[in-house]
Amino acid sequence: MALQWMILTYVVAAEAALALLLTLPSPKLLKNRLVSLISLILQPALFIVPFAGFQLLDIYWKNEHRLMCTSEICTAAERDRYEKSFYKSQRNVILCVTACLLYWCIQRICKYNKEIQSLEEIEKRYKDE
Repeated sequence: MALQWMILTYVVAAEAALALLLTLPSPKLLKNRLVSLISLILQPALFIVPFAGFQLLDIYWKNEHRLMCTSEICTAAERDRYEKSFYKSQRNVILCVTACLLYWCIQRICKYNKEIQSLEEIEKRYKDE
């Protein structure tokens, strides 16, 4: 059951590292090659969006069908287990949203860098004329 959350955690860590690499100042040639490499990686990495969406739906379904421990009969251990599962589900929601948000940020950063590169090429052509 925890395997999907481990996978999602590693994907979020990798996305954060890629976003950091893309936003660090670097020489133009290195930046262009890095952007082209990450752009190639983005296409197959799109799987993370439906995967995170499915996990969000799973969390929602489990939250709707979770046994509530609100009566006086509940023991302290049952309340603790209920609260722990509630906090875990909140953490997992944050993880899913972060995965989607970081993917979108990386995609936009790559797109902006490609647009800047094409505008620089156009500017260079006009200067040469």
